[in-house]
Amino acid sequence: MITLLMLAPVGLPVLGALAYLLFGWRPATAWIAAGAAAGELAAAIGLAAVVDLSGPQIAVGGLARVDALSVFMLLVIGTVGLLATAASPSYLAAEIRAGRASMRTAARHSLLVQAFLAAMASAVLAADLGGLWIAIEATTIVTAFLVGQRRTRAAVEAAWKYVVICSTGIALALLGALLLNYAAQHTPVRPGLNLVGLIAAAHTLDPAVTKIAVAMLVIGFGTKAGLAPLHAWLPDAHSQAPAPVSALMSGVLLSVAFYAILRVKLVADAVLGAGFARALLLVMALASLALAASLLIAQRDYKRMLAYSSIEHLALIATGAAVGGPLAMAAVLLHMLGHGLAKGVLFLGAGQLSQTDGTSRIAQIRAVAARQPVLAGCLGFGVLALIGLPPFSIFASELGIARAGFAAGLGWFTAIALSLTAVAGAVLVIHVSRMLLGTPAEGPGAATASPRLPAAAGAVLLAGLTLSAALGVTAGPLTGLLHSAAVIAVGTP
Repeated sequence: MITLLMLAPVGLPVLGALAYLLFGWRPATAWIAAGAAAGELAAAIGLAAVVDLSGPQIAVGGLARVDALSVFMLLVIGTVGLLATAASPSYLAAEIRAGRASMRTAARHSLLVQAFLAAMASAVLAADLGGLWIAIEATTIVTAFLVGQRRTRAAVEAAWKYVVICSTGIALALLGALLLNYAAQHTPVRPGLNLVGLIAAAHTLDPAVTKIAVAMLVIGFGTKAGLAPLHAWLPDAHSQAPAPVSALMSGVLLSVAFYAILRVKLVADAVLGAGFARALLLVMALASLALAASLLIAQRDYKRMLAYSSIEHLALIATGAAVGGPLAMAAVLLHMLGHGLAKGVLFLGAGQLSQTDGTSRIAQIRAVAARQPVLAGCLGFGVLALIGLPPFSIFASELGIARAGFAAGLGWFTAIALSLTAVAGAVLVIHVSRMLLGTPAEGPGAATASPRLPAAAGAVLLAGLTLSAALGVTAGPLTGLLHSAAVIAVGTP
């Protein structure tokens, strides 16, 4: 039974992909993706109960391992995945009606999204660093086709840029993994790349080799997390990908890549002490925050605006991970989920806006509140959730990161990070308010009345906002899991 639960988060999306391969995309199969994502979320909930009662579990001959940290990541994947796939049928139907996609395109899109979800689930279930690396690389291969789905010049360019930069980062991570394996082979127990074994053998690993390996791994996986210096792929890829894919890439993929950094950090802290990984993450976080805040100011495209906001939030997550400690790690994990929900709502809403207004230029969109009040309300509250206003969960997670940062003696860095975050938040509010407010244009060339938001899409957006607000008030049944996952992320297996 436990093995089936551990296989379900990967197996169900694979079955969904096979269904689209065999039967294509049509009204009868449009909701298979959402059903697979719902099953993935249900399996994650079941695994959370098992881990709470019996502790970490191993399956598939030791290749798969699940503990509280990996279960929490499965919940993030399942939750945001369900939002994205539930909004996809209406989005794809609108694309087909507009002539921008065909039934074949929709089938290929749905197949690749299912493969994407399976790859991310495989990454967080991997028991060793090699399996984790393979799964992260698989996400690059799958999502490259999704980024270039529209086959326009901008989309193809974004897809190639994504492949080249992320492949460079993943190659660095591969070199780091090989070096770490070399160090592990010169220890008495020879743990290979097993994540638990590496921590157990930490006192026998060569510190000099480990330091080089960790630097390569953090920078390499940091590339997929959208952190500086190899971040340049993210704005182009997020702006050109279909809206449900952008929601998954921003809301889930970046967090899964940072999960890999958390696992590497555990090894680094055990071998080198907390100082090395902390310094590396703080430098990357500060560079990412400064870059995101400055580029947001002059941003003219709202999907690229949301992409730069993702860089900012992953930098905050890196800040919390660098601070360390149970409070900071719990806040980091809560921020991953809160960011996934808020960014999922905003990218899905941006996709609806792009379909109705025919542009992603901020200057060309006005008076959305007058034309589409429900969509405008979802976008407005989504931005409030993203900038960390109460009662949304990002307020609680940012407060936790700030408290932990000041308590850890990193007050100067925390103050700088919060200042840059405030700048980014203010810019987001200014840009979005210009789009939502005002009066509709009149006279020749004025936009006609926009079609209503599809009921399914509206329900998805409202569900994401409601869940984000609920998590901001109380973690509820997630409280125990968050604590257990934070303890593991700090360094207790």
